[in-house]
Amino acid sequence: MSYVDTLRQWDEAINSADKQDFSEALRILLSIQEPNSKICFNIGCLHLLNQDLDDAEKAFDCSIRKDEHLAISFFQRGITYYKRKRYEESLYDFNRALKALRGNQLIDYKALGLRYILYACEVLHNVALTEAQLGNWEKAQESLAKALNYKTESKLSIIDRALQSTLKQKLFKPVEFPSKMLFKPNKNYVAELEKKDYLGKAKVVASVVPQDAFSGFAPLQPQVEDGPAMPKEPEVLRALEGEPHTVLFQFDPETSDELAVVPGNIVFVLQKGADNWAYVVFNERRGLVPYNYLERLEIPLASNKNKGVTAPPSREPPTRPERIQGLTPGNTSSGKAQIKEAKPADNSCIVKVHFTFNFAVSVPYGSPYAGLIEKVSKKLSLPSTTISLSSEAHGQSLIDGDTEMQDVWSLATGGRITLWCYTKEQSDAEPQTQTQLVALHSYESPNPEDLNFQQGDAITLLSRINQDWLEGRCNGNTGIFPASFVEEVPANGQQ
Repeated sequence: MSYVDTLRQWDEAINSADKQDFSEALRILLSIQEPNSKICFNIGCLHLLNQDLDDAEKAFDCSIRKDEHLAISFFQRGITYYKRKRYEESLYDFNRALKALRGNQLIDYKALGLRYILYACEVLHNVALTEAQLGNWEKAQESLAKALNYKTESKLSIIDRALQSTLKQKLFKPVEFPSKMLFKPNKNYVAELEKKDYLGKAKVVASVVPQDAFSGFAPLQPQVEDGPAMPKEPEVLRALEGEPHTVLFQFDPETSDELAVVPGNIVFVLQKGADNWAYVVFNERRGLVPYNYLERLEIPLASNKNKGVTAPPSREPPTRPERIQGLTPGNTSSGKAQIKEAKPADNSCIVKVHFTFNFAVSVPYGSPYAGLIEKVSKKLSLPSTTISLSSEAHGQSLIDGDTEMQDVWSLATGGRITLWCYTKEQSDAEPQTQTQLVALHSYESPNPEDLNFQQGDAITLLSRINQDWLEGRCNGNTGIFPASFVEEVPANGQQ
């Protein structure tokens, strides 16, 4: 069976399911000769909807064989095993689903065609339930305590109720996937299934012959003896708005109305203000860039297009201009740039907080400790008395009251500051030594959130984003970088 036939039958099955005709949807899906992992998952869900547990288990087995990283398949097979009271196998599958989450708080399957979000806290909820069914009440409580680190506001009540039940050694209901939800094929591929006549029938538009019946792809044209002496300028570049400029130096924005660019980018200047700031467009995004970071680009003619591109300069970038005035789009009547006074600077400060996950809160600069801790506790849905903040990783400099907050605010640069958050149990524990890394390879990236370093540089580990990316500090800079580019330095300092 061709992929087009598979796609057509898959779409027909989804249409039947949308009409609540699940038996017809199942019949169509079962007729597909070589189903992919998503189709097998759909078959399992429909069998589970009909309480055909044996067939559902086989379908989920097939889905996992075809894609062993599909966490939702492990989750559904775990539900199937749980309904069959095979709790050890159910526990194994829920743990496999948790592993497939790779430490993330959730997986949104919308991009894959399934309107469902699988939460890590819900997976841990079911892990705790299977542990309770096996009589392992302490492990059940540990799983639910771990789930608190992954919870969201909408899932908080579920975890709390389950935790109260385990304290009383009472069972609770599992979190189940709604089996009526199915993976849908890519709508763009489905749209291509319909036959389309892109050419249509030829039509005479203009001709030098009266009542010409010519029906080719182009009308008859009179011949011109002398063609143009020079090739025309590229129409695409001529049609672009603004004047083209080449970016000479990397520019990292500090405010929301500035635009990030790197050397080699071609931007189009819409306006240039008296304060040396230019309002530009790049990749359909608009913002401000210092004009002395740019160089006017002469659009080459077709005869010169193969002369090559000049490499970006290696000298240091010029001093960043002061923002005295702001730029707005030009007046449509005159086409000239309009200059208006800049808005007063916002006194707020962005506080990036490292927890079991990273998040950010906005508070007025110089806020007291009570105001900051209240913002953080509200974000985590935890009492303020159970958490504490530190200005360094591993809880080595815990903040205690407003006196120390004065020193903390002095660390803020560019309206941003980074803090670490710990629960009471974590802060009471012995302070851990910071993990040190050494760069195996040089890493350079134009992204402003990345950390650049050279081979052999020492890096302090701040947090682990996932198994592939880390966050660290090197040479006074903080950012993320690939884990494969570094290795950990042993505690004794010997490699």
